[in-house]
Amino acid sequence: MSDTLIRFDFVDSAIRGEIVRLQDTWAAINAHRSYPSAVRDILGQMTAASALLAASLKFEGSVALQLQGQGALKLAVAEARDSLDIRATADWEGDAPAGGLAQLLGRGTFSVVLDILAGEPYQGIVPVESDAVGPAIEDYMDRSQQIPTRLLLASNDASACGLLLQRMPDQSSADADAWERVGALLATLGADELLGTPPVTVLRRLFHEEDLRVYDPRQPRFGCRCSRERVEGMLRMIGREEAQSVLDEQGELRVDCEFCNQTYRFDASMLGAVFNSGNLFDGTGSLH
Repeated sequence: MSDTLIRFDFVDSAIRGEIVRLQDTWAAINAHRSYPSAVRDILGQMTAASALLAASLKFEGSVALQLQGQGALKLAVAEARDSLDIRATADWEGDAPAGGLAQLLGRGTFSVVLDILAGEPYQGIVPVESDAVGPAIEDYMDRSQQIPTRLLLASNDASACGLLLQRMPDQSSADADAWERVGALLATLGADELLGTPPVTVLRRLFHEEDLRVYDPRQPRFGCRCSRERVEGMLRMIGREEAQSVLDEQGELRVDCEFCNQTYRFDASMLGAVFNSGNLFDGTGSLH
């Protein structure tokens, strides 16, 4: 599989981990917009990280990672569902020069949104004080979740990859030095090796002296949740008056999904149906 996520844990210590490699999913995300290389690489790292965090969700829903800044990179969002359907997009201004996260983002924030299907969503926000995506997420996990986390993330035009380690609450493990040891092993892995090596081989090289329990691989995939029904709900939220003013000015109301480039168009009769009890569309988006 070109897209693979593998969970693992250390038998004698309260440490869990995941490794992910995205190629088809990453190609689908890049096919929708042409990103400058610096923006692309940051978005790829966020995409890999979203998959790693979503793989451990204990509920039906999604985790969304978001960077907002005042520099060339204005916004980057990566969302992964518990099913490992993934989507991502970014907005930028100007040339987006090569450099670290701080240079591209300027003064910015990092947020995590948990969308729980059967409950209320949760959002945590921290200022970005790191020059890379991985340390920014580690900082968030330490501050907001109190879960020690180590991340290695890497991305290029062909792949988005990541490896995550987390120390779970103390369970009186027999190996008290394990966290420092496996963290030191992770530090020996470079971005190029992570990008160029199959995930199973990476785990074998890094942790061949550890008692590692590896679970069956899962296959992430690109998946966008946009739909005409969701767009109609958004239009009801902004209100009839504002939607009608756009229609009057432009002759039609057009909504573009920034994740998949799907376009939803509404003329006067369609917009009228949105704000009345009738609906011109069935559940497949076909016109009655």
